[in-house]
Amino acid sequence: MTAILSRLSPPAGSTKEAKRLGRGPGSGLGKTAGRGQKGQKARSTGNIGKKHFQGGQTPIQRRLPKRGFRNPFAIEVAIVNVGALELFAAGTNVDEDFLREKRLVQGRDVLVKILGNGELTKALTVTAHKFSVSAVVKIEAAGGKAIVISAEETAAEAS
Repeated sequence: MTAILSRLSPPAGSTKEAKRLGRGPGSGLGKTAGRGQKGQKARSTGNIGKKHFQGGQTPIQRRLPKRGFRNPFAIEVAIVNVGALELFAAGTNVDEDFLREKRLVQGRDVLVKILGNGELTKALTVTAHKFSVSAVVKIEAAGGKAIVISAEETAAEAS
């Protein structure tokens, strides 16, 4: 037998009859319509379904003081130490994409800064937005190059 759309009905037990509230004492939900006797929840405007409602007392987010500040204009800087660059082979060109590939830099729209913590024995060409003075000294002492790129260049490449 083929299904006819006008004869389709939902499977047994999948739908429920709506409660018909306040339709007389015989329905079992007459008079107070299942809301019990008096009180806030019995009223038509007694909805206390607000997420942070705490029974009428001053909510905790108003009792506690405001703390801290988040600068919306802060520039995020990812830090990589010179010691972490020791992992790479001599002559490698280390730039932001390479550091992301090796998971030393994560996050979006971050500037890369190389700091001088650790030792470097291999000649590497390191390209980053910023360098500490000690990092430049260590990179050049190992026979490598420290190339500074501006944030504007990076933004232009991304777009």
